[in-house]
Amino acid sequence: MRVLVTGGAGYVGGVSVDAILAAGHHVVVLDDLTTGHGPGVNAGARLVEGSYAAEQAVRQLLRDERIDAILHCAARSLVGESMSNPAKYYRDNVAGGIALLEAAREAGVGRVVFSSTAATYGVPDATPIAEDAPLRPINTYGETKRAFEGALRWYGHAYGLRSVILRYFNVAGATERLGEVHRPETHLIPNVLLAADGGPALTLFGEDYPTPDGTPIRDYIHVADLADAHLAALLATDPADARTGPVGGGPTEPLICNLGTSTGFSVRDVLAAAQAVVGAPIPYTVGPRRAGDPPVLVASNERARSVLGWTPRRSTLPEMIGSAWAWRQAHPAGYGD
Repeated sequence: MRVLVTGGAGYVGGVSVDAILAAGHHVVVLDDLTTGHGPGVNAGARLVEGSYAAEQAVRQLLRDERIDAILHCAARSLVGESMSNPAKYYRDNVAGGIALLEAAREAGVGRVVFSSTAATYGVPDATPIAEDAPLRPINTYGETKRAFEGALRWYGHAYGLRSVILRYFNVAGATERLGEVHRPETHLIPNVLLAADGGPALTLFGEDYPTPDGTPIRDYIHVADLADAHLAALLATDPADARTGPVGGGPTEPLICNLGTSTGFSVRDVLAAAQAVVGAPIPYTVGPRRAGDPPVLVASNERARSVLGWTPRRSTLPEMIGSAWAWRQAHPAGYGD
């Protein structure tokens, strides 16, 4: 299989590139490097610097590289920024995503795996959240992901596009080679570890949520478990695989799977686990809630287990935080870029 990975120089995309290559497939990475890290891209992949929104260039790249399937990881993904600058998010996540689909359609690439998000659910009626729960995003980021999911559905109906939509929850942890480095860093676990390593004190955004300890509860998944799911999803888009459409061709419906552990941890749970990993207290302050943060997001992963055959194997707090801390200690300068 020949795979194009958009955002393959990023954290999630990079670990997935490693997994796809390790399984014996060919990988081309397309990344504009605005948030990705060129030095972290696996040497076994071809890195092309550019935007997935550049329809003509992407169409030519797909043809030249004889791409079979696309793993679409690239996106704008800061919830706060999405609320203050929705135009950027609609332009990149929605309009750019449609340009990618059009390039794929014109190049004859009919297989897409999409990195979606639990933010499409908004504030759920019940937890764990099943894939058929209502989609009611409460921030622009989640709304743009929901919009692209809709495009995949209608492209499947009209053009027979085979797609898998993976709605994942909070990604964490590191592999021996790749860790999490964002500028700015908005994710909880790297900010906890930054505070533990002499950086600014952690800010807990709200302690008045309707949860047992007053802080938001989230489902966390190890980045390497996520990469396993990406590979399983890519294989499921094969034209001979009935999980993503009729074997003989025809209209399709996206296969939608949540990725998580079905176990929720509060911000204070994460802080306590991190203090155990680093062996010292971690300084923190309490600030106001952030706009667009729901109180609880926990996944039901039953469909991913039963249909994709996927099981999270590394997604405990000690393993996720421990691997992230080990990578940080081994790479104090990050990727050096």
